Amino acid sequence: MSQIVSLFQAAVYFGTVILFGAVGEILAEKSGNLNLGVPGIMYMGGIAGLIAAFLYENGTANPVPAVAILVTLAAAFVMSMIGGLIYSVLTITLRANQNVTGLVLTTLGIGVSDFMISLVEASSFSTASKFFTAYLPFADK
Repeated sequence: MSQIVSLFQAAVYFGTVILFGAVGEILAEKSGNLNLGVPGIMYMGGIAGLIAAFLYENGTANPVPAVAILVTLAAAFVMSMIGGLIYSVLTITLRANQNVTGLVLTTLGIGVSDFMISLVEASSFSTASKFFTAYLPFADK
């Protein structure tokens, strides 16, 4: 029984991230565009933010927490904007099929992100930075 409860907890935990992309896509569909590349764009942005945080913290002797968060957000936004720009140029300017373009962008996003993560040693990401961890006292059991 506890395995079923754990399964539902994990589904809510991981499904929340997808919920953000799904809500954004629902709003974007009202404009007439069906972007199936949202997971790939989110993945590219997440990996870019992770790598930016890693590079900032390892490249600075005394990293500032506010700057670390801003660098991470900026890298994630820039990479996500690049993914959105690729989709918009292909579907709006070149009139490519939206379904195929979105699925290719998802595949491309996952591939590019895996390549980017392979450039940095994977064992370096084993611990989370103290800047990106939070303690919520009301969330204790």
